This record gives sequence, C-alpha cells and structure tokens, in this order.
Amino acid sequence: MTDEVITYPTLNRPEAFTQDELGWRPWLEVPDANDLTERQHAGLVDRARAGSDYFRLLARDPDILGARTRTDKDIFYNTREGLPRADRELAAAATSRENGCVFCASVHARFASHHSDRHDDVQRLLDEGSAAELGPRWNAVVAAATALAQTPPRLNSAHIQALQNEGLDALELSDVIHGAAFFNWANRLMLSLGEPEQ
Repeated sequence: MTDEVITYPTLNRPEAFTQDELGWRPWLEVPDANDLTERQHAGLVDRARAGSDYFRLLARDPDILGARTRTDKDIFYNTREGLPRADRELAAAATSRENGCVFCASVHARFASHHSDRHDDVQRLLDEGSAAELGPRWNAVVAAATALAQTPPRLNSAHIQALQNEGLDALELSDVIHGAAFFNWANRLMLSLGEPEQ
C-alpha cells in the first residue's frame, strides 16, 4: 500500500447539502477488506464497518479507530438518560453543516429527521445553516453546536443559558456539547482524507 494521493476528476460531487445517502471517496489507498488483520477488525468494533472505505482507511491505526468508534457509539446510542437521539443528531448535523462536511451533514440530518419526524426543519437547517428558524429548543441546540464549531470556539454562557431556558439539564447540556465537539473533530478528519460523491 502506498500513500500516493488519489484524485477523481470525474467524481459526481454533491452541489448542495442534502439528506440523500452519499458515497465517499478517499484520497489515499484503502486496505482491502479481505486484507484486514484481526487487530484492525477489533478496531472497527463492528465488523460490518469493513464495508466502508472510510473506516478501512482509519483501520490503518486500529487502536485510535477503536477509541473513536466507541466514543461515537456512546455519544449517539447511549440514550437511556440525557438528550433524545434526535437532538444529539441535530447537534452533529448543525456542526457538520457549519464545517462544510457534506457527507457527515447528510448522515446526521437523516438520523435527525428519522428520530424527530421533522424532515422539513432538518432540510431548512441544511439549506440555510445556523440562521434557520427551527423553534426555540432546536435553535438553541444549533446555536450552541455551531458556536462550538468556530475557530476559536465561541460557545459561551449565553448559549448554555438558552439551552437551560429550554429545559435542558446538566446531562442533556453535556450531550449537546459532546455531540458537537466530537463531530467538530470528526468533520475535520473526514474533510482531510477524501470527498463525498452522489
């Protein structure tokens, strides 16, 4: 395997943020699924992820991938307490929209739509960005998530107060911050390794 950069001059790149399912093409050579070691499969956490170019590329460092995947699963799937799944996905979608990660925005927007039954509102976020009017609670989640995505971060006490005004407790506030912070990092990683395709 080489580290020669791959380019795709005829790639069908998405022209706008979308809730459609997208593909993703890496700029580096990806290990073949049949060539992954047991350690790399362990890093995937879920063996089905071997079907993804992105996760096979990250499997080049299986220990970091394993930590990344367990963190991701805990943030989004451990919903016995804290923020509802729709709001967690909204925070990730808003962060991805702010960072320009079309692929991640599409994934988390679909999940936010699915878990909230608010497809049109989610699409409004994708179309208009953080200025979209989504109602007080979702506006507060989006404002906090996108403030955290800035460089340097602009999250402040007013964002926290707005979330508290919508009834979020400390655990729910933590879920907004964790979802946004994780995807602030994950977007930058994905954007540096490849690009989406329709």
